[in-house]
Amino acid sequence: MTRPSEADAGALRAFCNSAVTHDVCTAALWNADTDATWRRITLRLMPLLFLSFVFNYIDRINIGYAQLQMKPQLGFTDAAYGIGASMFYVGYLLFEIPSNLAMQRIGARKTLLRIMFLWGMTSASTMFIRTPFEFYVVRFLLGVFEAGFFPGVMLYLTFWYPPERRARIVAMLMSAGVVAGILAGPLSGAIIQHLDGLGGLSGWQWMYVLQGLPCCLLGILAYVHLSDRPEQAKWLGKEERELIASQVGQARQPFHTPVHGALQAAWRLPSLLILAYLYFALCYGTYTMSFWLPAMIQRWKASSIQVIGFYSVIPYSFGMLAMFWLAGRSDARGGHRKNLAVCFGVAALGLAATNCTSCSFWMSMALVTTGMAGLIAAFPLFWALATSMLPKEAAPVGIATITTVSGLAGALCPSAMGLIKTLTGSTAIGLYLVAVLLVCASVLTWRQRALSVLPSPSHVPQ
Repeated sequence: MTRPSEADAGALRAFCNSAVTHDVCTAALWNADTDATWRRITLRLMPLLFLSFVFNYIDRINIGYAQLQMKPQLGFTDAAYGIGASMFYVGYLLFEIPSNLAMQRIGARKTLLRIMFLWGMTSASTMFIRTPFEFYVVRFLLGVFEAGFFPGVMLYLTFWYPPERRARIVAMLMSAGVVAGILAGPLSGAIIQHLDGLGGLSGWQWMYVLQGLPCCLLGILAYVHLSDRPEQAKWLGKEERELIASQVGQARQPFHTPVHGALQAAWRLPSLLILAYLYFALCYGTYTMSFWLPAMIQRWKASSIQVIGFYSVIPYSFGMLAMFWLAGRSDARGGHRKNLAVCFGVAALGLAATNCTSCSFWMSMALVTTGMAGLIAAFPLFWALATSMLPKEAAPVGIATITTVSGLAGALCPSAMGLIKTLTGSTAIGLYLVAVLLVCASVLTWRQRALSVLPSPSHVPQ
């Protein structure tokens, strides 16, 4: 290799010192530092939040497995069991917004400790119930104490991640619900079957103890391990905290907002009602599939409960893959709103098409898997959009108001679908109703200009 001439060397030095090259190098270094900072934040926050969400969902749905043994032992009727299951949503609806307002005042660490410790103790105390009234009280209290967990975590993530990174993070969190749905059945069934009679306790009692008490430990870990806000995180350097403040905008917004002001700031937003409807349609569709998917599979192909459970894993697994793929694509290319509209449309088409009576079993499974993939993939896109639209002062009430709708959907969906199935002998009309709700949500998301994202701060220093 020949040595460059002095003229060539001078030109090279001039190019390296030019303003254009300097800006390019500065942007590249900034992006590298930014990615490293958020990887560090994710590794710090998400494992604990993911595990907490897994136990949260298990403690919410394990009553479905406990009732197989609990009802005959305690002499509960189906009506008593149904009332008890609904009492959870009564407490949940009443205390969702107050819980999120409390978090704004006392911080995330104390809020998560309170929520997780009390819900863990309440879930474990279900082992002591003997009468329907005691069952109602425990389920109501479980809803009261669990209220605010999911919206609180959503609000907490807005302190740490800018809008263009939230879909992937929310997808990571939402996948915990899918994992919990896969694990809940085998785990609860194994505990009930193999620990029945141990220490004089029934299997369903052991199930509540072993699945409830770990939540208390997770609450303590959250208090010790997490930081309320980025500026309080001693495990971050000064430059990293400044980077988060510049991109998230946390430093420019007051953290404490009076309750009256927070309520006004949220409920005056024209887009809040739209977001509430979108989330209602999304949760209604998801609850419909959660409650009725096993019965649909049994109708398509009569099998044992164990085999039906195996088939039920297929839609959830493909849904989780679709969720991660679309969340990463949306964060990288933008367009959360349009992608969300497509997800609503795909879910509506898939669920409506499952009513086809001439389809083979695997064709029906493919259609319902398509519908589930649309529903599951929509969750992180929705929350990335919703948290980007809500101003900081309106976020606590706004997020809690939206998530309260999920409790309303959970309370209405089982009874509505059950009534329709009783009157018609089929879930077809119920699925068409869900499809109509989702089509309306798709059109509203695609055309509604009120669903605009707040401007985010610049990512590269000037």
